[in-house]
Amino acid sequence: MSIDNKINIAIIGATGYTGLDLVNILSKHPKVVIKHLCATKNLGKKISFFDKRIKKKLPKISSIEKVNWMNLDLAFLSLPNGEAQKLVKKIYFKNKDLRFIDLSADFRISDTKVFEKNYNFKHKAKNFIKESCYSMPELNNQKIDKFRIISNPGCYPTSIQLPLVPLIKKNLIKTRNITIDSKSGYSGAGKNLKKKFNHKNLFSSTFAYNTKNHRHVCEIDQQLLKLTRKKIFFSFNPHLLPTFRGILTSIYVQTNKDKSGNILRKSLIKYYRNSKFIKILKLNSSIGSGNVLNTNNCEISICQTRIKNKFVIFSAIDNLIKGASGQAVQNMNLLFKFPEHQGLE
Repeated sequence: MSIDNKINIAIIGATGYTGLDLVNILSKHPKVVIKHLCATKNLGKKISFFDKRIKKKLPKISSIEKVNWMNLDLAFLSLPNGEAQKLVKKIYFKNKDLRFIDLSADFRISDTKVFEKNYNFKHKAKNFIKESCYSMPELNNQKIDKFRIISNPGCYPTSIQLPLVPLIKKNLIKTRNITIDSKSGYSGAGKNLKKKFNHKNLFSSTFAYNTKNHRHVCEIDQQLLKLTRKKIFFSFNPHLLPTFRGILTSIYVQTNKDKSGNILRKSLIKYYRNSKFIKILKLNSSIGSGNVLNTNNCEISICQTRIKNKFVIFSAIDNLIKGASGQAVQNMNLLFKFPEHQGLE
């Protein structure tokens, strides 16, 4: 860290959807100096070629071989699953003060057997998982500055854990037969969307997929158990929407002992009373992703149904910001003891 308390950073994978949002946010952050923007293609181009929002003069796109790791405080890794673990293993010991914030799934799952089963490849940096910390800032109870590798949560798991964890911890809802229905803009699938999804009329239809074995389920399972100390039984149904960004998650729950919607809502308000980015709406409020697009906010609405003790909890986030780059910057602020909201207003 420099004398003026600024940190030198690199963004590896700067031209993907989350990478570009990272660059856009961090280019305006008062405590950040961007030293390297790395990609595998379009070397030598300006970042503004990919995103017209970015006005600041920044380093041109370069390969990772050009990075001087010794001059960095932090590297953001916005890479496909499997790539960050190989990079961390290669450079971890080159600079003992260098921190990493990984936006992939590479360090999210503590059990490598579970990781390998869900992601279908061998983990290349198993010994570094214990050096990492999974951090959703509003729920994390660990001191993240004790770790050099920060694992940024997935977008679906963010939209699910934020509304569920406080209610489960307070024993307000039943832990069985929870149904989670999440709908995401197609940016969540990355720029290789057409390789992952080949259904007809991709950009003008709604598509349900992976209803039994979506790879985020193991992350949700792990964190709900870790944070609540209870085994939660849920089904998870993801959908792809014909819109670029945003997630709306609907969680169907039953309350314990006639707990009312107002009790659920007040419990969330109390839990998040010091959390700038969590917005608890009035009971039975209509909700969509529109209010949270291009923000680091999560809106939550508790809604009654026609069935006694049955509620729908809605949460809305921007999958690329609160679900990825914004949360990563929030973690960076905590890691370096900057104000948590800095650069994210």
